[in-house]
Amino acid sequence: AVAPVPRRSYRVQFPGGCGHELAGIVDRPDHRDAFPVAVFSHCFTCNKDLKAIVRISRALADLGIGVLRFDMTGLGGSRGDFSHTSFSTNLADLKSAVRFASKELGPVAALMGLSFGGAASLAIAGSQGTPGALAGPAPAVVTLAAPSDTVHLAHLLAIMDPQIESRGVGSVTIGGRDWSIRRAMLEDFRRYDLPAAISRIKSPTLLFHSPADATVSFDHAIRIMGLIQAAPGGGGPVSLIALDEADHLLAQRQEDIDLVASTTAAFLNRYAQPR
Repeated sequence: AVAPVPRRSYRVQFPGGCGHELAGIVDRPDHRDAFPVAVFSHCFTCNKDLKAIVRISRALADLGIGVLRFDMTGLGGSRGDFSHTSFSTNLADLKSAVRFASKELGPVAALMGLSFGGAASLAIAGSQGTPGALAGPAPAVVTLAAPSDTVHLAHLLAIMDPQIESRGVGSVTIGGRDWSIRRAMLEDFRRYDLPAAISRIKSPTLLFHSPADATVSFDHAIRIMGLIQAAPGGGGPVSLIALDEADHLLAQRQEDIDLVASTTAAFLNRYAQPR
């Protein structure tokens, strides 16, 4: 076993991509000047304090990786109205988080994301070399239970409340809480071509997914892997780790968290060392 290093955690705030103040937490190795830095994006309607995200981020810091986990606009401790957000605003917030983390911790070498946050991480990595992309080298990517497209979520939300389509706004219950969803959000989900972005990824990518995932099926992980491998001119190195019997949000077993953290740390130490 690798002996943990001293960890320091603290709260931060920074301007988001939509003009609202975003809340974040930095988990980092203490007494070290240089270490791999990752930005961790949460799932749809989740936040930075989701149990799996907290545990993975802290475990990574114990293993020598710096992590910024943050709340998207309108969620957790961040300001703004969630009902007016979309996948496009998620990407704008993630870019802002990367810029902040680069100043706070050092160059961001990896994007991490759980579920829909994984989709955002893939989209940003696949946008490198296009207008509006992040400055600097393409970051490595680590996803947990990520979907291969954004269309399926629009379909699910429309089924949960048909008034979203018919009246332009509706309400859905996720995680025991009611959320206001606007038709514009669904239209944005349908418009974004995530498979095309994935097929442009040239950076190292590590995928975690459970064959038993009842929310985002394992087929999505296989599709992501195939899109990267079939990229014109060849995509970046991609690996898929099956988390046998794990639930979608990795809430049930500590051993899943341990496996994700230790494997991710080894992956980033190989591919995402600070320059």
